[in-house]
Amino acid sequence: MSEKSILLIFISLISIQLGKTQIIDDNTSKGGSVIDKVIAQVGNQPIYLSEIEAEKIQLKNEGQTINENSNCTILEENLYQKLLLNQSKIDSIKITDEQVNAEMENRLRTIEHQIGGREKLEKFYGKSYTQIKDEFREDIRNRMLAQEMERQVVEHVEVSPKEVEEFFNKIPEDSLPFINENISIQQIVIYPKISQTSIDAVITKLRKWREEVISGEKSFATLATVYSEDLGSARDGGKIEATRGMMVKPFEAAAFALNPGEVSDVVQTQYGYHLIQLLERKGDDYTVRHILLSPEIGRKELGDAATLLDECHAKLMKHEITWDQAVAEYSEDEETKQNQGIITNPYTGEQFWDVANINQIDPQIFEITNGLNVGQISNPALFTDMMNRKEGVRIVRIKNRTNPHRANLLDDYSFIKKAAENQKKTTTITDWVNKKIKKTYIRIDKNYVDCDFIYNWK
Repeated sequence: MSEKSILLIFISLISIQLGKTQIIDDNTSKGGSVIDKVIAQVGNQPIYLSEIEAEKIQLKNEGQTINENSNCTILEENLYQKLLLNQSKIDSIKITDEQVNAEMENRLRTIEHQIGGREKLEKFYGKSYTQIKDEFREDIRNRMLAQEMERQVVEHVEVSPKEVEEFFNKIPEDSLPFINENISIQQIVIYPKISQTSIDAVITKLRKWREEVISGEKSFATLATVYSEDLGSARDGGKIEATRGMMVKPFEAAAFALNPGEVSDVVQTQYGYHLIQLLERKGDDYTVRHILLSPEIGRKELGDAATLLDECHAKLMKHEITWDQAVAEYSEDEETKQNQGIITNPYTGEQFWDVANINQIDPQIFEITNGLNVGQISNPALFTDMMNRKEGVRIVRIKNRTNPHRANLLDDYSFIKKAAENQKKTTTITDWVNKKIKKTYIRIDKNYVDCDFIYNWK
């Protein structure tokens, strides 16, 4: 990856100034060249020219067109964000250190992945990981404060059925959106019971490796690379860099109980059984290596689960039991058992799945549901819960299906309601911004006074 590409990634994902160079305002001596300058101010929140330039680079990197209006558009978005930030401080809104650290870890891990690792990140920036985090912390906190302020502005916005109907009736008929075919899916899941013999075998194996690492006979990193079932970290010798609150509690408790170089006893989590070696800990940040193993599911245990599901399926086919009764009696999936077995779309949070892209979201669901009619139940099949890395058997049922159509109130009420809510939120934000502008000190550089802003910043 070229230095230029790295810089683009860095700016687009963090959107702050690199290097913290000298700031020269309009009132500075006419002598030197301008490295950066304040081009606007909202309350006591300045907006720098470098922020505008960074976002233009980000847009170019995303393939978007930059034109003569881009500076004005980007400036107005920054004015809006600074207004939110300024008001958040007036209202004493708080964002905890834990929230900031979690968000920062997510961003930096994304950059590390793009740039090729933490060492390359530190080398490129010329600072340690801790120093980089210290420099970014305030910027990330400010962004989170602005987001929370915006959330509070619209948190009580609701629309009545009458408002939804009025919103829909104002949409020209030829502008109504086309809705793809959607389906609502239910499932009954049974997981094989894991034998104590299988659990004991995993624990014995991990404890043997622990002794070999402590004695120096084996390398923890090598064992993790070869044997760990956490494939994401196994490629890097089981290495994980995290901050407090990111990992499940048993894992994190074990990590914080270790001294650098120490290896934990076997730790059980919802994902399986772990060995953990602490490499480094600084405050709430820590780096570990781990090995994950899951007990093997024997042929007998899998057969028992399949037999139980076959029994459930047979009762349903003979109408000896209703679907809701079957879910309550047989299903072992905690996520869906309390909701008639309905599977929520993880990307939209809705109970309906767009048939046009269901295969991209969950190929397992696509293969089972393809060709099923409403009310029809699939044959029992093996499946893997990707979130918990658990293997099981399940049957699925099509609860509902909508045909491709133009949006209407009868079939698409929730979709239209959300659009009406979004419009009302936009109106609420507009009213809020116009009100706050009148009460807030705002200054804009003379080079931007001709911008055609949405709000009356001038």
